[in-house]
Amino acid sequence: MAQDAPQQYEKYYVPEQSVWPIVGAIALFLIAVGAGNYVVEVSKDKSGYGAYVLIAGLITLLVMVVGWFKNQIDESMSGLYSAQLGRSYRQGMAWFIFSEVMFFAAFFGALFYARVIAVPWLGGASNNAMTNEVLWPGFEAMWPLVSTPGGTETQAMGWLGLPLYNTIILLVSSVTLHYAHVGLEENKRKQLTWMLGLTILLGCIFLGLQGYEYVHAYRDLGLTLQSGIYGNTFFLLTGFHGLHVTLGTVILIVLFFRVLKGHFTPKEHFAFQAGAWYWHFVDVVWVMLFFFVYIL
Repeated sequence: MAQDAPQQYEKYYVPEQSVWPIVGAIALFLIAVGAGNYVVEVSKDKSGYGAYVLIAGLITLLVMVVGWFKNQIDESMSGLYSAQLGRSYRQGMAWFIFSEVMFFAAFFGALFYARVIAVPWLGGASNNAMTNEVLWPGFEAMWPLVSTPGGTETQAMGWLGLPLYNTIILLVSSVTLHYAHVGLEENKRKQLTWMLGLTILLGCIFLGLQGYEYVHAYRDLGLTLQSGIYGNTFFLLTGFHGLHVTLGTVILIVLFFRVLKGHFTPKEHFAFQAGAWYWHFVDVVWVMLFFFVYIL
């Protein structure tokens, strides 16, 4: 009786212990402490160490990202990865993007709560006329809420101008990144390089225009973190999105240099695909943000 052939097992590379997770944890801690203190300092119009801690956290995070990427690239180019590990990476990236969806869902939920429940409630809706008179006499339920109980007045940021330009820029960047991906799958290296480089340029332009928009908000509109719930939600949503665009741009820059070194092939390029997933996700979030924060 013939014996069965021995079962073939696929290798699964397990990396050695790494310092980067703890470095990343320290970076996030510094960012949280620095950002929290910076917001308080700005709201109270006083100086402090918040901005310096925030910058230190961002620099530490950048060092962690670059170092960890380098380790991953070295492992991949050394042929240590297998098909099963590739599936694990895909699952991990999918769950990461899902966690980001929940992250922004919480902020959009806060925006909807303020607009649909809190502001009408303060205005006397649902038989809360007495609450209106006690908490904020003469309050008029409207959105954007351009005044605060303390008398701070501001102007709403319109959707025309910089926000519209940035929306167009991000939508175009998704198209250019798609054609870069097509170029990679069809082994058209020139198309891949130019389209990816153009995507990075558009991402940088977006960040530059968003910075200018913040200057315009503070200088010309009086729209600051002290502008009540409208100012808070505006800078919370757009600021965190800008942070994600920054991280996405860093990822694309790393991919660009890898492309120049010929690291990817039409069949083996999950790192590029993961970066594209992230960038398209950031673009979708901006479209929703543009609609709910700027237009409605």
